[in-house]
Amino acid sequence: MPTIQLETNGSEVVEWKTTSWNPMTGCDRISAGCDNCYALMFARRLQELGQPRYQHDGDPRTSGPGFDLTLHPDALDVPKSWRKPRHIFVGSMSDLFHPRVPLDYIQQVVETMRATPQHTYQVLTKRARRLANLSEYIDWPANVWVGTSIEDESVLHRADDLRKVDAAVRFLSLEPLLGPLPDLNLAGIDWISLAGESGRTARPMAADWVRDLRDQAVANRIPFFFLQWGGTTPKGGGRLLDGRTWNEMPVRRERPPRNPSQK
Repeated sequence: MPTIQLETNGSEVVEWKTTSWNPMTGCDRISAGCDNCYALMFARRLQELGQPRYQHDGDPRTSGPGFDLTLHPDALDVPKSWRKPRHIFVGSMSDLFHPRVPLDYIQQVVETMRATPQHTYQVLTKRARRLANLSEYIDWPANVWVGTSIEDESVLHRADDLRKVDAAVRFLSLEPLLGPLPDLNLAGIDWISLAGESGRTARPMAADWVRDLRDQAVANRIPFFFLQWGGTTPKGGGRLLDGRTWNEMPVRRERPPRNPSQK
């Protein structure tokens, strides 16, 4: 997910910054969307710079230098020190639903989000099955968006798992988009963010894939955000789609209160 996005405010377009909060670091690649993982690359650099949170090496088959899954309990309360409202991306250097993150730790992360209602949080995972399996134990606060990544048709099942999650905003991150998604089911989805890959080894994204998903979003009245075409550099291809930008943002759904008898 990006650190800078654009938001439409009436007829004016203004920039807003997303703050990263990493109560854990490190991860393992599990699908094609992970092949050119930016976080893995940054972890190696941070290790070389001596950053203490990135001194544990992950399995070289799926991870890398400085990228072993590591919990940082001392970071759990960091958002409480930010008094002004922020848009916070949770786990830009990890995945909250990695199998080695214990449920009780996930619940502690959620409680920090609940205790800071002035902020808006984005939780994005590729491990949507674990997200769905743990959903009965997590009462998501209204200030949290929960999403999953879908890069090609082989992982369409992640959207089915996301639909089982009782969050105020459920979103799909179609980035990096690596193939067409004509069979994507958008029922129960509140927002779509889409982007091409960037970097020296970026894989190309076809314009027809993007147009089809834009049209699906419009037909289903789902806010659509197009971040970039990608290429060698993130901004190299720009972000115009058929002559305009798409900066639509999600609207929170009202949810019935959770039954106190639920876990």
